[in-house]
Amino acid sequence: MSDLDALMKAFGEAGGDKAILGNNEIAHLVASGHKLLSMKSVEGLEVDARETMAGISAKVTVKEGIRIKNPVHLCFGVLHKKGTQKIKMDVRLEKNSSAHFIAHCIFPNAEKVRHIMDAVVEIGEGAEMRYSETHFHGLYGGIEVIPKSIVKIGKNGRYFTDFTLTTGRVGKLDIDYSVEAGENAVTELTARVFGHANDEINIKERVVLAGKNSRGLIKTRVALEDEAKAEVTGITEGNAEGARGHVDCMEIVKDNATAKAIPIVSVIHPLAKVTHEAAIGSVDKRQMETLMAHGLTPEEAVDLIVKGILK
Repeated sequence: MSDLDALMKAFGEAGGDKAILGNNEIAHLVASGHKLLSMKSVEGLEVDARETMAGISAKVTVKEGIRIKNPVHLCFGVLHKKGTQKIKMDVRLEKNSSAHFIAHCIFPNAEKVRHIMDAVVEIGEGAEMRYSETHFHGLYGGIEVIPKSIVKIGKNGRYFTDFTLTTGRVGKLDIDYSVEAGENAVTELTARVFGHANDEINIKERVVLAGKNSRGLIKTRVALEDEAKAEVTGITEGNAEGARGHVDCMEIVKDNATAKAIPIVSVIHPLAKVTHEAAIGSVDKRQMETLMAHGLTPEEAVDLIVKGILK
């Protein structure tokens, strides 16, 4: 079986649609470790990806005024027990363009694997980018995931990102996102993570509302069990007239898990407003009693509540 067939088999087992590779209307980029396996572009989307000594480097550009109809699929993974994957992404959306990127990160057998993503994103005036990243991990916990991104949003631009890691062991996760929003720009950062055993989760997200009437939301949902640990830092700065920002963090813990939330908000313009809320605790007793009254066991009730906050 070729590397591409093996990765797409794992992708299908994780719930992905393997047919995307054969669809001429869907752009994609597929890489296993430091090998590029498949790449396809569509009209208005330029993709320049190459293998380098340091890993994989990709430059992606959505041309001015182009709105990519179908999601662009990125499939990255390491199928071996040991290995490293370093990916450098340079993404640019030109004026009044839009695209939705869906990233599938697959590590089913990881016992000693590092996945490093380093992205720089520039969103032009009036452009919109949506980025959804879903991880599928195995049961061993021997993986370190290090995603870093620096994003700049131009006037009237929009940027939405959604990170999900709820399947398999987390291992070690270290997210570091930074977003600067220009005039009338909107950004929303959402992360959902479920930690087990001795997983370690560190999430740091920063939104700088630099432009007049810019908007920002950081929303984090983390569930922990066994001996898992998490530290979530959400930073929002209101630096311009009319800027509005909010940090919303919720962490549920059970067993011997531990969690820490660090919301940081600052305002340097008198007409800006930034708020925050953080909640850490065990499963709500009243919710459990209600679910058990409907016939669920205590274990089933806990599972349902945890799944609910991770939606």
